[in-house]
Amino acid sequence: MTDFTMQKDADGVALITWDLPGKSMNVLTMEGAAELNALIDDALADEAVKGVVITSGKKDFAGGMDLNVIAGMKQGGAQGVFDGVMGLHHLLRKIELAGMDFKTKKGGKPIATALPGTALGIGLELPLATHRIFAADNPKAKIGLPEIMVGIFPGGGGTTRLSRKLGAMAAAPFLLEGKLSDPAKAKAAGLIDEVATDPVAAAREWVLRATDVDLVKPWDAKGYKMPGGEPYHPAGFMTFVGASAMIHGKTMGVYPAAKALLSAVYEGALVPFDTALKIEARWFTNLLMNPSSSAMIRSLFINKEALEKGANRPEAPDQTVKKVGIIGAGMMGAGIAYVSAMAGIEVVLIDNAQEAADRGKSYSTGLLDKAISRKKASEEKKAEVLARITATTDYAALQGCDLIVEAVFEDPTVKAEVTKRAEAVIPEDAIFATNTSTLPISGLAKASARPEQFIGIHFFSPVDKMLLVEIIKGKETGPRAVAKALDFVRQIKKTPIVVNDARFFYANRCIIPYINEGIRMVAEGVSPTLIENAAKMMGMPLGPLQLVDETSIDLGVKIAKATRAAMGDAYPDGAVDDVIFKLADAGRLGRKSKAGFYDYDEAGKRQGLWSGIALAWPEADTQPELTEIQHRLMYIQSLEAVRALEEGVLEDIREGDVGAILGWGFAPWSGGPFSWLDIMGAARSAEITDGLAAKFGPRFATPKLLSDMAAKGESFYGKFGAGKVAA
Repeated sequence: MTDFTMQKDADGVALITWDLPGKSMNVLTMEGAAELNALIDDALADEAVKGVVITSGKKDFAGGMDLNVIAGMKQGGAQGVFDGVMGLHHLLRKIELAGMDFKTKKGGKPIATALPGTALGIGLELPLATHRIFAADNPKAKIGLPEIMVGIFPGGGGTTRLSRKLGAMAAAPFLLEGKLSDPAKAKAAGLIDEVATDPVAAAREWVLRATDVDLVKPWDAKGYKMPGGEPYHPAGFMTFVGASAMIHGKTMGVYPAAKALLSAVYEGALVPFDTALKIEARWFTNLLMNPSSSAMIRSLFINKEALEKGANRPEAPDQTVKKVGIIGAGMMGAGIAYVSAMAGIEVVLIDNAQEAADRGKSYSTGLLDKAISRKKASEEKKAEVLARITATTDYAALQGCDLIVEAVFEDPTVKAEVTKRAEAVIPEDAIFATNTSTLPISGLAKASARPEQFIGIHFFSPVDKMLLVEIIKGKETGPRAVAKALDFVRQIKKTPIVVNDARFFYANRCIIPYINEGIRMVAEGVSPTLIENAAKMMGMPLGPLQLVDETSIDLGVKIAKATRAAMGDAYPDGAVDDVIFKLADAGRLGRKSKAGFYDYDEAGKRQGLWSGIALAWPEADTQPELTEIQHRLMYIQSLEAVRALEEGVLEDIREGDVGAILGWGFAPWSGGPFSWLDIMGAARSAEITDGLAAKFGPRFATPKLLSDMAAKGESFYGKFGAGKVAA
């Protein structure tokens, strides 16, 4: 079995085809790299070969590097990583120089790439080393370097080549943001050279007529100057100063990949190309040895992909949803209807009034119109999607639905009523799901005649943008209901986590304490600016005060009242209530009322923290250390994650980490709460939380699981990494 094969034709063109056995997408393996290296040597040594075309035997070109390769490199430590990366650089540089005399720049053999479809990561870095890139006229194909999205950067020469090809500023969206483009846009941006109906034929034709001049890359030509200017050129100087400020502003210094990438580009631009490749390899090595990159790769790539492929799906026949009934056409129900219809599922959208049901359907119209204006959809696509949505008040329309998603008010009485009305109509084997963020599923299931077919599906708002869906098993929920929910979430292209029933489930269980801790600090006299910036400097996308404004303060009041009623004297958040109740009474309900912890203009744009905070809750003369605030905000979330695992609400730490990042943005650089605790170390974490508990109270009490792990020198991924549940 081989990854690469080569055929030589009578005209002297060697066609190298990449076709990884047993995989739907090519990824570069160590064996594959060795095979490609040998084939290139063969083609360059064969006098009958005039040129080479590299293509794929699959519908796409390649999806990147096999992560096992990176893991293998890391086993050899920093030197192993550096040597492995330099070996890849050597192969790609061999392709780039193609046997030419480096002094005269003559005698080389043209090497082109033909991309039938998607080319990502090393799947673009390899083509960038060839002399011309041809892509199929395939609008569904994605071309780019998305490595930054999982905590690394293009380390196979892509950083150095693209920055020298386009200039630092033009390359920035592709390197620093991981921007992906279809072939037409990739050509316009300069990532590739040609778009062709038959890229292999076009590449072959070019190879046969290419001259020595066509083979010399700009950076190998005499007098090369970097587009936009080198670092000490006046224009280039401003570019790099601006880029450094922009990166720090966006990352707050906690995402090492962006800083390492910019360092590789900046330092590499000061030296000859081959030295620049060594600099890139050193920064890539530095990054791979940073625990943050390992955690991000694990959570945002390996674990996320495993969950999306059904890692925790129970044994059950295929549960693909054909027709979904959605009860409640408000913001949440309308969003669920949209993503379902976009996935090709027939939708029945029900509300009490026809006007409300129609308004729910019009939400899809608005999103599709916006997509059309951005050239991401067509009128035909819009008509096709809207035709799948039936907006009605008639429960009889639910006949034939194999899944119901109830999305009405967070009121057990209302939910019980619609459950009974729906079950009187829907098929006996239909699964009934309730979309709730706080109400226990087992309690709601009491209204169902089929509790084993009753499950919770908690969507996050806005549904069309949020990637996470939390599936909640009630006490009587059966495995087929879980399988149905997982298959549905997969259909609508979201990432699922499965948790057991408990107050606030998993996501809200962790995020509410984060919000409350920020509010509690306001009451203590901690500067709101310090609170918000401390959170952002730890990688949280929103500070706790901004987050409560976004979710609405009156919702916080409602949750607080319900929680106090349920917990009685054990209720721990009276100090928080003193703040949010006062804001709510003053009509400051958050962004929706254009007044909360922040001020807003008439368009709802945030203007800054409300000056009245200092009058209502004066700032203390002595402010706490930044680290203490950060520890309070990070550990208050992480300890809840540990308790959720300890109590069996969470069954898999992979779901805990992925859910935290996708659900509420828990410091993605850390890989999630369990990864962050592993980076900190169980012993150090227990020491910190013991100190926080002594100073601020039992909400920071170290869970027994964490204390035991600290005593034994264990880590969460060492103990539970294979998806094992807590004993």
